[in-house]
Amino acid sequence: MPTIEANGQTLYYEDHPAGDGADRQAPASSEPLLGVAGLSADTLVWVLQLPAFSSRHRTVIFDNRDAGQSSMADGPYEIADMAQDALALADALELDSFHLVGVSMGGAIAQEVALAAPERVRTLTLAVTYASGGAWARKLSEVWGSRVRKLTHEEHVDELMLLNHSEEFFENAGAVEYVRRLMLENPHPQPPEAFARQLAASSRHDAYDRLGSLSMPAHVIGSEHDLLIPVWKAREVASLIPGAKLTVIEGAPHGAFIERAEEFNNAVLDFIAEAAPARV
Repeated sequence: MPTIEANGQTLYYEDHPAGDGADRQAPASSEPLLGVAGLSADTLVWVLQLPAFSSRHRTVIFDNRDAGQSSMADGPYEIADMAQDALALADALELDSFHLVGVSMGGAIAQEVALAAPERVRTLTLAVTYASGGAWARKLSEVWGSRVRKLTHEEHVDELMLLNHSEEFFENAGAVEYVRRLMLENPHPQPPEAFARQLAASSRHDAYDRLGSLSMPAHVIGSEHDLLIPVWKAREVASLIPGAKLTVIEGAPHGAFIERAEEFNNAVLDFIAEAAPARV
């Protein structure tokens, strides 16, 4: 099991070579792509992105602290600490520079990575994410973090699915059952306490006044029907980063990378190709 030690944590990661995906028609690039997952998610969340991403880029994904096969934390931490985890992984794998893709909480982590080491981020893609939480997010963390400890694992999975997926998706019983089964059968379920710690860190994220310092090519992807992080938050992030491109996926929920995977993947990869043409 590939792991590294970083900031007192053990991080599980996967390193997929360029040209390893399904799209054999696209030229493979020597430039790596680092994917940062969201709240509660582990490397399994990238299952619909890996074939596309790794067809063009060496793709590195990992489990954040308190998720998947990475170690559980022994106390509270901040999004900036999780960003240092990601940078430590990049150091260990000798990724001098990389395309950075963060989804939801992973987008908050990616913001902190870009702010801490802007010279290493070739392009920055921030999907269904936010610039700051504030008092509302902190109250949400308090209420949700308390409630999740009282739910069964099945109830927690059902709640996450309702927040991440669309009404249209729920009309497809087969798709719902497939995704629900994958989540319930995950061999490394996240403990409620770990979920609450990640949620609390997410609620304290605040890069609002610092995003204006970023100068790398940036792409913000929002989902029109996002219940978890409303689309105005994506518009706000894009407005704060000079020259950022904004893409809003019409009718998509928070989990657009699952429900609208092909559209999401094309948006990510097309931007990278246009903003930083590959060195083959």
